[in-house]
Amino acid sequence: MKWLPGCVNNMDTKVITCMEEDDKACLTEAGRILQSGGLVAFPTETVYGLGGDALNPASSRKIYAAKGRPSDNPLIVHICRFEDIYRLVSDDPEHKEKLAAAKKLADAFWPGPLTMILPKSEDVPFETTGGLHTVAIRFPSHKTALALIAAAGGYVAAPSANASGRPSPTLAKYVLEDMQGRIDMVVDGGEVGIGLESTIVDLTVEPAEILRPGYVTEEMLREVLGKVETDRTVLDGSSGQIPKAPGMKYRHYAPKGQLTVVSGEPETVISYVNKQIEQAKAAGKKTGVIAAEETRKDYRADVCKSVGSRQDELSAAKLLYRILREFDEENVEIIFAEAFESTGLGQALMNRLLKAAGHHIINV
Repeated sequence: MKWLPGCVNNMDTKVITCMEEDDKACLTEAGRILQSGGLVAFPTETVYGLGGDALNPASSRKIYAAKGRPSDNPLIVHICRFEDIYRLVSDDPEHKEKLAAAKKLADAFWPGPLTMILPKSEDVPFETTGGLHTVAIRFPSHKTALALIAAAGGYVAAPSANASGRPSPTLAKYVLEDMQGRIDMVVDGGEVGIGLESTIVDLTVEPAEILRPGYVTEEMLREVLGKVETDRTVLDGSSGQIPKAPGMKYRHYAPKGQLTVVSGEPETVISYVNKQIEQAKAAGKKTGVIAAEETRKDYRADVCKSVGSRQDELSAAKLLYRILREFDEENVEIIFAEAFESTGLGQALMNRLLKAAGHHIINV
């Protein structure tokens, strides 16, 4: 994908290691960069985010330029105190029930990997919301992220810190692969904990609707709100609608190689994939497979990578993006991935895999 006009390619990207939230020196410096309109990548409990001042239109434009991200793709505003939500959300009395629902979810899941969409206030620039009258808000649980947000003034717009369309980074080195020379600073806080982006729930509709699945599942949200629906495009990718949340409209998370998701009974999937691998090898292509630990040994690809046991979806979530990046490092050209269950955290995994594959799925 081409970089947007105005993207700077010769910045001196500084890397600082900050493993503790009480590292005042590094966080003060990073906060100062953000307050002055610069860009800082930092760890969260989900993936690394690319931060800018959420209330500064110029900062949001810089984020789009650095990522090569379409400007109609909304950014998530990160906060470090629940009460800061009131500056971001419209105080129109008709939105009172929406804020009440947000408070219920916040009590249950904040700080944590949940993003809520609400009607925006006039303080939030359209450059941050992708031109929409709604704003996406998250209160992360990562202590370094929270300290940085506070040092920056409390409102940090932060999509994932990768070039648009690429796998989201779970390590600082992957941020640098895409962002070296394009942003001011990377705060290296080590490996993230979850590995998939936050769940996004739209509270501006009735019933509330999941626009991006994540660690906070539909079942968990229903326990708090009652009826909750999932946007039908989460797993079928057929919508041409204006994106109400990050990642809905465009291909995301993609490795450089051609990725295909294969669904079916394990024996049938293994047989089909191995036949395709033989053909690809005969054509001189380097092949790879993403599989569960239970079946990894059954594939004959050049590189087979395990996302862990099917009994441990959190392990798969944590490893998926790293594996996609590793395939790039190893120049794998043809990749096949086993499908996951479309419930619970498995739904989030399938959503990311299908996005990475451009919704190229084979049912066998």
